[in-house]
Amino acid sequence: MMRRRITLLLLLMLLFQSLWAADFGFIVDSSGGYGDDGNGMAMDFSSSLLPRFSALFSRNGGLYISAGFKADYPSAVLESELPFFIVPELLRTELFWNFDSGNFRLGRMQYSDPLGFIADGLFDGIRLSLDSAAGIFSAGAWYTGFLYKKRANIAMTAGEMAYNSEDFDYNDFLNTYFATRRVVSAIGWEHPSLGDLMRLRIAVLGQFALPDEKLDRYVLPGAKSVALNSQYVAMKLTIPVKTLVFDLGGCFEINQNSADDEIGMSMAGEAGFSWAPTIGSQFSLLGRFSSGVTEGTGFQAFNPITTMPQGNLLKPAFSGLSMVSLDYIARLHQKISLSLAASTFVRSDLGTYSAYPAVGVDSDNYFLGTEFFGRVFWSPVSDIQVNLGGGAFLPLLGDVAPEAGMLWRVELNLILSLY
Repeated sequence: MMRRRITLLLLLMLLFQSLWAADFGFIVDSSGGYGDDGNGMAMDFSSSLLPRFSALFSRNGGLYISAGFKADYPSAVLESELPFFIVPELLRTELFWNFDSGNFRLGRMQYSDPLGFIADGLFDGIRLSLDSAAGIFSAGAWYTGFLYKKRANIAMTAGEMAYNSEDFDYNDFLNTYFATRRVVSAIGWEHPSLGDLMRLRIAVLGQFALPDEKLDRYVLPGAKSVALNSQYVAMKLTIPVKTLVFDLGGCFEINQNSADDEIGMSMAGEAGFSWAPTIGSQFSLLGRFSSGVTEGTGFQAFNPITTMPQGNLLKPAFSGLSMVSLDYIARLHQKISLSLAASTFVRSDLGTYSAYPAVGVDSDNYFLGTEFFGRVFWSPVSDIQVNLGGGAFLPLLGDVAPEAGMLWRVELNLILSLY
């Protein structure tokens, strides 16, 4: 009887292998950092186990599943106790089907708008892309309420900011783990070589807030919960000229706030270029602008769907903020690379980013300061990568709080891939 069971099991395994082209692996990602974050000397450590599974069940279709288990010691003052907890996540997990004129995806997938600062990250839903002689057309619809809140990083209202800043509690998992409930949709068009001269990407996005009881505890007594809907039109143009690449993009936003039933407008944009003088090296210059509040015009601070920090140390959100960054990347050796960056941050108004986080004082000036950050990447073999980074933010190079102490940080990251 036992031999029959073993034989049957082996036959099933062979049949499964013949029908599926399966692949399995996982990544171990560990990071630690130490420095002054504006609240005193602090350290943090995290380690993530990221298993993944993929399978092709036909020439055109397949399945991809990935997850994450993160053990986290968040930043804290050294004299205090460091809380330890494990964050479970379902990461990119999707069914996909490729056909002659496009592809279809269903599940938890990565999406980014043409500019990369409106909506960028994982979303749950469907997406269809169609290839044609006129370009690539795409449409998608997603829901955010099943994502881990700090992975989704949606903080469009004050209540959402407060909710995201709190760690989740296993004893109240449903009300502390998931992202706020929003529906996001997008339609897009891109042409990879328009006129054999340029790449053009255009997208129209919209997000609509759904009732969410998790946020009720952040509403002041006597007030009502604020729902914010917003729509965006974004465009980005990329023009390569030999070793130079020029980028120009912009976005226009319209939003509806249930608190005052008013319609607001905002803008954001970027311009930059990159230059690759030799193989393995690149200089790039990027300028970004997001509108602030302009009294009497109807213009408000730009409010993206996902919050993308614009720095490594100060980490301001891209709302009522402008920045200019200069980056240099070079391959020093076959196994060693280097990146250096300098970024200057400027407020677009005096209200959106009103308090300087390092000292907590208001200022009537605009220049926050300049951040310098560098990283060394060492990959002794293809499955191992070690990254050493460090930098400082200098408020004395600005006029908002020039006497404030600098922020600084050093960090070490180890990535191990096993297939």
